[in-house]
Amino acid sequence: MLAGLLGLALALGLAYGAPIGDVNASQPAAPLRILALGDSLTAGYNLPQGAGFPAQLEAALTARGHAVEVINGGVSGDTSAGGLSRLAWQLGDTPPDAAIVELGANDGLRGLDPGRTEANLSQLIARLKGTGVAVLLAGMMAPPNLGPEYGEAFNGLYPRLADQHEVLLYPFFLEGVAAQPELLQPDGLHPTEEGVAEIVRRMLPKVEELIARATP
Repeated sequence: MLAGLLGLALALGLAYGAPIGDVNASQPAAPLRILALGDSLTAGYNLPQGAGFPAQLEAALTARGHAVEVINGGVSGDTSAGGLSRLAWQLGDTPPDAAIVELGANDGLRGLDPGRTEANLSQLIARLKGTGVAVLLAGMMAPPNLGPEYGEAFNGLYPRLADQHEVLLYPFFLEGVAAQPELLQPDGLHPTEEGVAEIVRRMLPKVEELIARATP
């Protein structure tokens, strides 16, 4: 009886071209989910749909053969405290596999205490890592009008955090775009669509390192 059932199952498998025990072989793997957690620079301030950082990064990674979904977790005007306060909601019931943290620009523009910014980001990174999320920290730089003492304290907090929490660091999110009028909107702060493309181009190798860390 058992031999007969096994024979029938084998015959059906051959008839429909589905080898026994390999029913999941053709199912594609779920995309790796990357949360881009940030402020207006991440949210895509004043840019057309699909032109912001998360969308352009996902397109660039897909073109390089990565199966990814980049989630836009940017909120315009957000500070490090704001990012920390909404982290639990942003993670949801199913946390992402990785996160790019781009926060602190508004702290610097407002002249907030760098020590408080560092403490907020430290808590945020610790919570992400505690949930099993691989982290890439994108650094910012203080406005020069706040003076060298403030700039030293603010600019140094990102490499300190990366060392302390052993996470990847991209030193300056706006590298190659800041102070380049042709890549910035009229406000001189937010990148144009072409500016975002330059950010993505420069950051891509570091994001691929993040993907490698987040891949089981």
